[in-house]
Amino acid sequence: MTVSAAGSSTGSRSFTAGLWNRQLEAYPETGPRMMYLGITVLSTIMLYYELYVGGSVTPLFLAKLNMSFTFLVYTLAAGAFLGALGSLFAGLADRVGRTNIVVIGLFLTALFTTFLIPASTSKWEFTIFGFIVGIVEGICLVATPALIRDFSPQVGRATAMGFWTSGPVLGSLVVTLVATHTMPASPSPSFWGHEYVICGIAGFVVFVLAALMMKELSPGLRDQLMVTMQDRALIEARAKGIDVEASLRNPFRQLVKPDVIISAVGISIFLLVYYTAVAFGAILFETVFGQTLKNANGIGNWNWTADVVAVIAFGFISDRVRVRKPFMIAGGVAAAVMLAIFIKTVGGGSGESYYTIVTVVALLSFFLGVAYVPWMASFTETVEEHNPALTATGLAIWGLIIRIVVTVAYLLIPVVIHSVTPLVQNGPTVQAIVAKYPAFQVPAATLATLQKDPTNATALAQAHAILGPNYISELVAASKAPASDVAYLEKHAPAVVKASKDAPGQWQDWYWICFGGTIFFLLTVPMMRGRWSPRKAREDEAAHEAMIQAEMAKLGVATTA
Repeated sequence: MTVSAAGSSTGSRSFTAGLWNRQLEAYPETGPRMMYLGITVLSTIMLYYELYVGGSVTPLFLAKLNMSFTFLVYTLAAGAFLGALGSLFAGLADRVGRTNIVVIGLFLTALFTTFLIPASTSKWEFTIFGFIVGIVEGICLVATPALIRDFSPQVGRATAMGFWTSGPVLGSLVVTLVATHTMPASPSPSFWGHEYVICGIAGFVVFVLAALMMKELSPGLRDQLMVTMQDRALIEARAKGIDVEASLRNPFRQLVKPDVIISAVGISIFLLVYYTAVAFGAILFETVFGQTLKNANGIGNWNWTADVVAVIAFGFISDRVRVRKPFMIAGGVAAAVMLAIFIKTVGGGSGESYYTIVTVVALLSFFLGVAYVPWMASFTETVEEHNPALTATGLAIWGLIIRIVVTVAYLLIPVVIHSVTPLVQNGPTVQAIVAKYPAFQVPAATLATLQKDPTNATALAQAHAILGPNYISELVAASKAPASDVAYLEKHAPAVVKASKDAPGQWQDWYWICFGGTIFFLLTVPMMRGRWSPRKAREDEAAHEAMIQAEMAKLGVATTA
């Protein structure tokens, strides 16, 4: 009995220790490495799913929680700022590690998404809980790309970053896919919490998988530059004597450099189109293009699928040809062209067909992905040029900057777009009343004339032109409408009509600002690390391989084919 109990206790301590101490002292073989990369990508997808799930039901919770569009946007701005602070804190991942930050974050976000956010009964409850999720997300989503970098040499970096970049995009895709398959055609405002509960349950499943499977490299391994898999033996030899503390001194001072800061600002402004789609895509498609909320999420399916295909495919292609910058330029220019076409499409409003919208949106999203994934690879390589031991710090700087840019953008959106609140809060009721009593489409002055003189020929002709041959019966039905409906229309219909006319132009103004951001991004590309010519890049790789072989020979490290 004593031996059995002791053995059980030891096993328990070993299992518990393994859940907290996740460091690997040797670089993993290809199979385990792919598994660690896979669980990191899955965790990233889940975190973004939880962060973005509200976008699928925004019109519903705005109505249910009596929240104005302006209030929503300002709270999103505040949440982005808090996420920026979380990203800054995540720079500590270079010192304390990455995996435990992610695992704890997955648990907290699942808890809030399943139980607390959908139980909110006021806009302030909803907002505060959302702030907490945003802070945790800001911390975790610096740690996950750092893990991707750790487990991927530069030669395969864009492919690995392509899978990581698919995390936020697949998170967005999961949001719209789940919504289109679980949302009724005409959901009531109370339905909004349903999508959060589904998301939170999935979050707990991913938390358990990450707690059991996620690993990271020890500081001595991850704090070195790895260009190809042939560097593995040398890195493990160096790790035995590396001064980790020395490499981590004054981390931000080492990385606050023009190439790091300006390139991070450039990509952040470039991605304003993406963040606008994530937060407000459903509102745009519903209020400007006249789509149902279910169809709005359906457009999102096409949008995010195109993005996923681009980031994975062009990550692989970028690695094959060994360059990043040509893809950033090509993708950025094509995205600018498609953004101009999209702006014209927005001007067409509800006159545009569903598949016209889908085509334009999908192509725009595709080219954003073509530019973004090689940028992520190039950015980590630019950071490594300064200090490979400070990857998480560099990503923390990027996370801080992108969230500050998003904060400023969200503060500007209500200034540029102020037509959403009447359309979301009052538009559905106005439309329902007009659908029941079509005569209310007739101008109020004409209806007033007919009330005074039902035989007025001019007024009757105007009503006939709008209502068709059944205009007399429609006028009679409207005259019997409840006083509450008439009062509601008198109070809110003018604002709704004006907002409907103003909305396309206001959204166009915003997207022209995004267009300017795309041009700025293109101007920052030359600052980043990397060759323009595939031939020059391969020459650099060959020179690096020769250097590695020479260093390994000096250290007496055996080489393998």
